[in-house]
Amino acid sequence: MAEIALEDITKRYPDGFEAVKHMDLDVADSEFIILVGPSGCGKSTALRMIAGLEDITDGELKIGGEVVNDRAPKDRDIAMVFQNYALYPHMTVGENMGFALKLAHVDKQEIAKKVSEAAKTLDLTQHLDRKPANLSGGQRQRVAMGRAIVRDPKAFLMDEPLSNLDAKLRVQMRTEVSRIQKRLGTTTVYVTHDQTEAMTLGDRVAVMRSGEVQQVGRPQELYEHPKNIFVAGFIGSPAMNFMPVKVEGTNIVTPIGDVPLSDEQRRALEGDRTGDLIAGIRPEDFEDAALVGDQRDRGITFNARIDVLESMGAEFYAYFSVEAQETVSSQELQELAEDAGTADVPSAGEAGQVVARLEPASKAAEGQEAELWLDTSKVHLFDASNGQRLGG
Repeated sequence: MAEIALEDITKRYPDGFEAVKHMDLDVADSEFIILVGPSGCGKSTALRMIAGLEDITDGELKIGGEVVNDRAPKDRDIAMVFQNYALYPHMTVGENMGFALKLAHVDKQEIAKKVSEAAKTLDLTQHLDRKPANLSGGQRQRVAMGRAIVRDPKAFLMDEPLSNLDAKLRVQMRTEVSRIQKRLGTTTVYVTHDQTEAMTLGDRVAVMRSGEVQQVGRPQELYEHPKNIFVAGFIGSPAMNFMPVKVEGTNIVTPIGDVPLSDEQRRALEGDRTGDLIAGIRPEDFEDAALVGDQRDRGITFNARIDVLESMGAEFYAYFSVEAQETVSSQELQELAEDAGTADVPSAGEAGQVVARLEPASKAAEGQEAELWLDTSKVHLFDASNGQRLGG
């Protein structure tokens, strides 16, 4: 086990394209850190540089305090788990798990001992004599993890290891990966496009965009205090709602009503600020007004016609439209929309779709008006010109 440090790391290809730009990241010993972001943001490239599969153009990479820029992958004492299982079909589970040790000429008895221990950890003992073709997708992925575990490396590197599994199995394996990492205590860097995986697995999460780290922090910190529009929109499911707004006096004027500025937002707006503003509201900060009770004074109520109502069992997702009066554009919003493959992110001057997460006791009905409530203390305010969040 060892700490990993990326110091001003840049990956530049011969055509001049920079896949990773001046990346600084410290991964503590035994820490489980997640690199998350849209396709093409540089997260897998960063992982491959740690593994030694990509050359580093500029900067220093340290593993266990030693600079390893020029070391071959086999000399870095790391183990990598890929998206595809990469198992040898003609070998048994046990042979697959112990193959790297066999190549390293480790004693047969030691190999058998390590494979047995890893199989117990991964609940694979009863499958050691089976071939990969006779295993389920989740079992194959556990074999791939077992192959990494038996090496007892300084660090695990995982490149979207669960993306090939179906939704239910992915949730189960997510729990398994977290349990195994905590038991082993091995430093782990895990790459994923799935923000739900990022929020549930990692001790800390690094959100990347266009080759740059946008923010690093605990999952709850990213959720409650995103530094910019991109982090705010990428973290959370359903995604945060955005709408153009303006400030009048001590209020934020939004398409659904006036929201009072917080003290932090008011201080951030002091001076000669003339840029466009965007408000961000998470779906869970809405509620059916009839269910709010004593909290009603903490927010505002408004009427909305429910276009679509999705029942999730434990909650409802209510979709409604708002009409934006201001004209605002943001590169971050455009990138979020492109990554989602949808134009649902509200844009300036058009009817934008908003989603609210409601309690199952709500009487809201599709195609009818509903009185909704918004917790105004949870409204985020962003500067559209640079995407930065205003306030604490």
